[in-house]
Amino acid sequence: MTDMITADLVDLDLSAETKEAAARALAERMVALGRVTDLDGFLADVAAREAQMPTGLDGGIGIPHCRSEHVTEPTLAFGRSAAGIDFGAADGPADLIFLIAAPAGADDAHLTILSSLARQLMNAEFTDALRSVGDAGSAAALIRGEEVRGAGAGSGVGAPAVSEGAAQGVHGASDGASEGAHGAEGSASGAVGGSHGAQSVAKDSAAAPGAASAGAAAGSTAPAPGADAESATAPAPGATVTTDERPFRIVAVTSCPTGIAHTYMAAESLENASRDAGVELVVETQGSAGFTRLDPAVIAAADGVIFAHDVPVRDKDRFAGKPTVDVGVKAGINRPAELITEVRGKAARGEVSAGAPAGAGTPVERAGDAGEGYGTKLRKWLMSGVSYMVPFVAAGGLLIALGFAIGGYEINKAPSVMDHFVWTQADSWGALLFQIGGVAFGFLVPVLAGYIAYGMADRPGLVPGFVGGAISLTINAGFLGGLAAGLIAGGVVMAIQRVKIPASLRGIMPVVVIPLISSAIVGFLMFVVIGKPIAEAQKGMTDWLNGLSGTNALLLGALLGLMMCFDLGGPVNKVAYAFATAGIAVADPSDSAMKVMAAVMAAGMVPPLAMALATTVRGKLFTQTERENGKAAWVLGASFISEGAIPFAAADPLRVIPASMAGGAVTGALSMAFDATLRAPHGGIFVVPLIGNPLLYLVAIAAGVCVTTALVVVLKGMRKPAPGATPTGNGTGTATAATEPKQPVAA
Repeated sequence: MTDMITADLVDLDLSAETKEAAARALAERMVALGRVTDLDGFLADVAAREAQMPTGLDGGIGIPHCRSEHVTEPTLAFGRSAAGIDFGAADGPADLIFLIAAPAGADDAHLTILSSLARQLMNAEFTDALRSVGDAGSAAALIRGEEVRGAGAGSGVGAPAVSEGAAQGVHGASDGASEGAHGAEGSASGAVGGSHGAQSVAKDSAAAPGAASAGAAAGSTAPAPGADAESATAPAPGATVTTDERPFRIVAVTSCPTGIAHTYMAAESLENASRDAGVELVVETQGSAGFTRLDPAVIAAADGVIFAHDVPVRDKDRFAGKPTVDVGVKAGINRPAELITEVRGKAARGEVSAGAPAGAGTPVERAGDAGEGYGTKLRKWLMSGVSYMVPFVAAGGLLIALGFAIGGYEINKAPSVMDHFVWTQADSWGALLFQIGGVAFGFLVPVLAGYIAYGMADRPGLVPGFVGGAISLTINAGFLGGLAAGLIAGGVVMAIQRVKIPASLRGIMPVVVIPLISSAIVGFLMFVVIGKPIAEAQKGMTDWLNGLSGTNALLLGALLGLMMCFDLGGPVNKVAYAFATAGIAVADPSDSAMKVMAAVMAAGMVPPLAMALATTVRGKLFTQTERENGKAAWVLGASFISEGAIPFAAADPLRVIPASMAGGAVTGALSMAFDATLRAPHGGIFVVPLIGNPLLYLVAIAAGVCVTTALVVVLKGMRKPAPGATPTGNGTGTATAATEPKQPVAA
């Protein structure tokens, strides 16, 4: 924090009477030093932040702050008011005012240091020392974490203890941020930049008991991954675990609109209160300095959850099913003890939050959790790209199919609707839909590549990913090129983020340096090194598809059918679906590509339709819940939503999945044998009029449904349930609740 505050940025006799005047007085000092380029513009940003939520805190503290494009570098100004200034705190005016100015693109290291200051403000020794310090230079040094000995008249009140115990935590955060700005954001178990975290404790082992040593307790409450087995054992939902073996455990999430001050002050306040209450508490601070997700084992072992936030909690479904207190971030600062008491009470009464909805959270938010292997992460990265691509496939493909249905199969040769559009002609409307769909299809490969890179490196991966995907289209590398471009872009950005760079460049890294360097590297590799081989491979695959006939076509159809029915919407299903949609994602797909798409959709419809039929013809083999699910499976199967069969597969996988795969293989092979074609990537029976050889296509689906239904009925009929037991879908004689079907991303 050496450069963030100097004596010129301190006013120990702040004479302002209003918070607006105080902000202006301190901001003028920033302007004089060149830290702020436009005074009025910056103050407008401060006022806008103040309008979201007052920045006054109990204990006589005001922390006006904002991100602003008018700030050249992260800066902190401090003012001390004898009369006090109203910043909206419940306990009255503030006499200690900190104006925090962060650039619009502030880097993680500086924001981590600012968050460290926010935590220090919850330390009474630190604020007392600021009230008694005698000159501006000593005040600035105290805030920077430097020792202040005999700093002026009347200042010898415990300043050394503060500097060694509490304020040196700022140095600890600074060191941690410099080392980990692009790794773990200089944090330990969510205590980002915390002066009470493990890093500060390691640096300040001789700290005052009220400062770093207390922080050691808070920073060490999170059990390390792979710690003792007890730590990783989740209690029953709603159960209160307050035995002698361990204290009550709480996990918390704090966040505020700008993520600079309140986020970390709430965390510090909760940690202090938890020590007083004798409970273990681990905080995940979702602030501007980034955040590290809590270890899943820590969440699983927690007895309760506290959300103190003013912006949505990211990946909130991780905490579902536990006693939860959900409040604003200021409640976490001002009344932490009440929140801890409240969550303990909810746990004692067995009150838990609702379970996470199916499909909650994005693929990126679920990527890279602690303990996952590289193979698992790779699969999630690829599925992230496919998941974001699918809506473009569905929208573009259906629009193109509708264009053909309205305007005929010559509609792809129509002139641009910009040059020729007649409101009363069906052909014009068909051409309009076809051309809109073509534009949507043009995004498929760039979106695939961009969001694979996003899954690997977050937002910095988007630019090189999209650029690489667009280059893949330019050089005719297609779908395979998009996969390669996304992985390369994500890897390049991750490598750049690990490079240590000067502090002066960190602010422009995410908006200039990373996009520039990564795009140049990805573009070079795609154009000059790997683009041509991938394009040749793509052409070879296309030629192979076009040359398929006879036995080869039947085998491909059977293989795709097996894949579609193996995991019912899972990764294997998605690979087959992505293979099919990639073939039709061009302006003029070949007949072979459209045959593949038809086989994939037909096979994907089989499992839910077969389960629906089986519950109708032999209902006694299924539980009441499964029979109810069977009614919904009719609609889901007809709509090409394979996930409709998941409740049945989850309850009895050894019978349902093999039977489904057999029916899917039959349907896929028959669809290829009948030369059925499909231009639309989705739609089920609702796009049958757009299918080539539609009657034979329906015959193929019916044959697969009958095969799967017969196998399921036979296999379930062979089991021997226990005497008097109600037949169920798991073959054990024990009723099993069916799993709710997942929300489909694609069939």
